[in-house]
Amino acid sequence: MMTKIELLSPIFIYFIIIVAIGIYASRFSSKGISEYFIGGRQMGRLVVALSAVVSGRSAWLLLGVSGLAYLKGITAIWAVIGYIVVEFLLFIYYAPRIRRFSEQNDCITLTDFYAARFNDKSGVLRILIVTIFIVFMVTYVSSQFVAGGKAFTAHLGISGQSGLLITALIILIYTILGGFLAVSLTDVFQAVVMMLALVGLPLTGIFGKGGIENTIMELQNIDSDMLNLFRQPALAILGLAGIGLGSPGNPHIIVRYMSIKDHTQFRWTAVVGTFWNIIMAAGAIGIGLVGRTYFPSPGLLPEGDQENIYVSLANLLMNPFLAGLIIASVFAAIMSTADSQLLIAASSIVRDIYEKLIRRGNYISQKQLTRLSRIVVLIIVIVAVILAFSIEEQILWFVLFAWAGLGAAIGPTSLLALFWKQTTKAGVIGGLIAGSATVFIWKGSRILSNALYELIPGFFMALLVTILISLLTGRKKESGV
Repeated sequence: MMTKIELLSPIFIYFIIIVAIGIYASRFSSKGISEYFIGGRQMGRLVVALSAVVSGRSAWLLLGVSGLAYLKGITAIWAVIGYIVVEFLLFIYYAPRIRRFSEQNDCITLTDFYAARFNDKSGVLRILIVTIFIVFMVTYVSSQFVAGGKAFTAHLGISGQSGLLITALIILIYTILGGFLAVSLTDVFQAVVMMLALVGLPLTGIFGKGGIENTIMELQNIDSDMLNLFRQPALAILGLAGIGLGSPGNPHIIVRYMSIKDHTQFRWTAVVGTFWNIIMAAGAIGIGLVGRTYFPSPGLLPEGDQENIYVSLANLLMNPFLAGLIIASVFAAIMSTADSQLLIAASSIVRDIYEKLIRRGNYISQKQLTRLSRIVVLIIVIVAVILAFSIEEQILWFVLFAWAGLGAAIGPTSLLALFWKQTTKAGVIGGLIAGSATVFIWKGSRILSNALYELIPGFFMALLVTILISLLTGRKKESGV
């Protein structure tokens, strides 16, 4: 009985803390939609640094990347190199630019940025971007709920569906209450929890094997290619490295840049955020490699699923209390992403469709908008839960599809809109459609999707189409950046 209590107590404490943060932030977030969706542009540099990187990692890092390293070895490093480099560059060059523009033009959402940049009075851009957000964001949130179900199954023996519902309920409570402030503050707390787990677990495993040399020898005895950096084909390596192309297209990362109080602090956030990215990535890969020495065959893991190596290794090596802390880190990864995506999806409906299109020109109180935002968050959670029950693919690849859809459509067009003055509204519309369509078509073809990750062709197709159509439609005098 004591063991069960020790196991559950850190998870229970974790849930209590994040709900308490939601309650604490609720008063501030109820002031208006600027406060609810971007924290009133009052976020400190540490909060932005950690929330920007943690919100982009999700269960994909802890369960997906560790599972990939477990199966494929050190070659999994290619899956993290791309986004680490790209996000460092985003902090330095992209973030200050969009932060200044968003304040000058009262942009609360990324869709606001597009509409202001291209003086979109018709609402075509808003409708198109919101559609893309909803399709891929709900998919993304659903995959996080599935990850929560897996964590409950592997660690506590609770059914996947029950665990999924518990995960969704906890996220719903504090997101509805505290909005962006709660999401950002919980991200900081969750970043610390994730860091402790990702560093502590592989080190414990290495010590248990008698040191790094013994661990390496045992890995090579199990599979001589585990430490081969170029184990996979060139196109597979390119696909993994290309994951980083999705970062400039994922609005739950970009909105962090828009929320910082002092736009001169982005070099500081770049250093801190990149350090956190590197350590977390190294920890996830280390868990997969070390875990292979304790579970030489995937058949030894729950349901034969390599994505359960993270929790299984914790159960094997840690005492019940520390194992509970490890499972809490899985929830930290899940919630740090899912809550951000919920807010983006809700803001796209409330701000971009309801306020800016349906009720355009009419006065709507901030309290009414905030209340509606909370209702929309609830509806999105319900839809995401329903979709989650139908997910059968592994978390790694399901997340990567949603990441690809957003990255291919939003990434190239937002970069060009910020840095190339000849970009036109027609070009952006063409790029948004081309990027999204390419991802769906590529993913739908077994031959193409097996050959190369769909984000790469989708990203460059959108880039090419945006440039060509912009050149054909000519430069227009639209809002500068």
